[in-house]
Amino acid sequence: MTTTTKPVRAHPAAVVLTPAAEARIAKLMSQAPEGAIGVKLSTPRRGCSGLAYSVDYVTEEEKFDEKIETPGGTFYIDSASVLYLIGSTMDWQEDDFTAGFVFDNPNAKGACGCGESFTV
Repeated sequence: MTTTTKPVRAHPAAVVLTPAAEARIAKLMSQAPEGAIGVKLSTPRRGCSGLAYSVDYVTEEEKFDEKIETPGGTFYIDSASVLYLIGSTMDWQEDDFTAGFVFDNPNAKGACGCGESFTV
């Protein structure tokens, strides 16, 4: 009896990082506190619309988190947040007055007026 194994098909990342976002992750990792192994995106319940984007240093890898290797460091997506973020693009934008990660999330059905939170 012959057994064959199917090749494992790589799945696309839940979030696409722009070159500017990857560069910002590299800068964050170059200044990371001791013990940080990467940067993690999550969507905690917060704000007037329900969910907010949160980017923080992470010191240990969680079993079910999505892991994306970038040239400047490892980027994680919280496992509980992946479904809210599938198909999103994460960018880093700076101008004279503000700087921050900006998300184009096709799952967001609305956002609060200040832009701090969204709903799905």
